[in-house]
Amino acid sequence: MTRFVVDAGAVLHLAGAEAEIPGEHKLLAPTLLRSQTLSALHEAVRRGEIPADVARERLTRIGRMPIRLLGDAVLRRRAWELADRLGWASTYDAEYIALTQLQADAFITLDAELARAVDGIVATASIDVLL
Repeated sequence: MTRFVVDAGAVLHLAGAEAEIPGEHKLLAPTLLRSQTLSALHEAVRRGEIPADVARERLTRIGRMPIRLLGDAVLRRRAWELADRLGWASTYDAEYIALTQLQADAFITLDAELARAVDGIVATASIDVLL
């Protein structure tokens, strides 16, 4: 079994593609994933990019995805340390990286800049492994 941490962008892509996650993979994310995907879908509706019913359907699909959400004190402490080390003001991305370090084999993101920033800190994988 391969364990992947997936960020909000990757999860939104999977929901939009109506992807079925292969059984040999385990998905993890920090608890902030819920708020990030909710906000991203709402923002997309407000910008007129997708209809509200489509956004709500994707949100439901995300809720059904087999993603284990984690957010304990160890994760938060590690995220704080990583954000300091990487010079990031925000700890949001650091939570994904911390979780990858603590519990996963690789991190999946569609954000190329983020993937470059964490090169050598965690392994990354293409979203194609989940499609």
